[in-house]
Amino acid sequence: MDFRKWMKNSQDELITRLQDCIRIPSVFAEDQSGYPYGKSVHDCLEYMLGLAQAMGFETYNMNNQVGWCEYGSGDEIVAVLGHLDVVPAGDGWSVPPYEGQIQDGKIFGRGTMDDKGPSVAALFALKAIKESGIPLKRRIRLIFGLNEETGSSDMKYYISHGGEIPVMGFTPDGEYPVINGEKGLIGETYCFRLRQEGDFVLKEIQGGTAANIVPASAFAVFTCTEDQARKVEQLKRTGIVCIRTRDGIRIEAEGISAHGGTPWEGENAIGRLLQFLDEILEAGNLKRAVHFLSKKIGMECDGRSLGIAMEDSVSGILTMNLGVIRGDRYHLEVMLNYRYPVTRSFEECAPLVRKAFEEAGFEQSWIRHKESLYMPPESELVQRLLHVYEKCTGQEAKPKSIGGGTYAKMLPNVVAFGPIFPGDEVREHKPDEFMELDRLIDNAVILAEAMCALAAD
Repeated sequence: MDFRKWMKNSQDELITRLQDCIRIPSVFAEDQSGYPYGKSVHDCLEYMLGLAQAMGFETYNMNNQVGWCEYGSGDEIVAVLGHLDVVPAGDGWSVPPYEGQIQDGKIFGRGTMDDKGPSVAALFALKAIKESGIPLKRRIRLIFGLNEETGSSDMKYYISHGGEIPVMGFTPDGEYPVINGEKGLIGETYCFRLRQEGDFVLKEIQGGTAANIVPASAFAVFTCTEDQARKVEQLKRTGIVCIRTRDGIRIEAEGISAHGGTPWEGENAIGRLLQFLDEILEAGNLKRAVHFLSKKIGMECDGRSLGIAMEDSVSGILTMNLGVIRGDRYHLEVMLNYRYPVTRSFEECAPLVRKAFEEAGFEQSWIRHKESLYMPPESELVQRLLHVYEKCTGQEAKPKSIGGGTYAKMLPNVVAFGPIFPGDEVREHKPDEFMELDRLIDNAVILAEAMCALAAD
């Protein structure tokens, strides 16, 4: 079958179904709905399962934790692992984040790249295979995950409750040609108890929406005397705005959002705010906490001041992102997201970070670790996917390593394959996330060819 011709003929329906999916704001929520990841995430799963069922596929919902549709026969399965949950929209959008608007040949919305666009494209690719009548030696299972952005509890549940393990598979949650190496991923939360005295008192501090997003904005509100407010207001610093309030001052910091795996592409508003606060605070418990965060992280993105800077020839440098800060008069909380090279280890960085924070008076309240992933370039799965990419694009393909965080880590025998093409901007987790309509079709065609390459041969 000519998959490109089929996709072009189905383009209007593909776009419409993706728009419907984007309109469901499937951000993780503890909303008392009874669903493990919130009502909106569940609604998105039900939408995709309903769409798959209407296409004639068998579907299954595993206790609202994860769902899938399947096509073909055989004792073994090939898995295509996508996720329907998205990170919060965040600030800085010029278009509504949950409408799927089309402008200038692009479809905009949270999830267009990560990972609703590829997931919907994969479903249409499976439909094309079904209509082609191509004989398959293995079943193809499209898995719809629900918790990739906040812990991947869905896939842990899938494995622990007997979910079938693929002999080969991929997730369209990374980049082309093939990602065969992913950095280890560590998320941590640290808390600090405040004991404030004097006239200059923190009332509230907020910044960031998720640990794996470089924050574009942050603010702190203080009560203080008029004289103190005037002195702070007179200071002029890049990216800092000071606004007088009825009983004090509000300090706002601006940055540039980016993915937590490539923090150098942004500017951390929390780090900028902390550096300014370190400059104006004179003494006390709050000063101690702010000074530590400012000097040990600040605007850095490589962990150097924490003593964990490292790199390897396969995947590059360790990256560090201070993604969230929040607090009031009595407490301060920060969330970190850092990623170590594929040939290094958790033990070489995490204990050093915890020691530094605890010596500064912080307590660790939460930690999550995803080990690094590395599949040799000569492996059958990597070679088959490279061949598909070369066939579809006419470009020579070599595997690559990235900053970690794709869904491939959650299932054995799986690597990341698409949806971002070499040279294209990395747009996931950013304001105005979009996918070109031509790229949507390109992805659908490549995903169809890849499923056949793994399941038919």
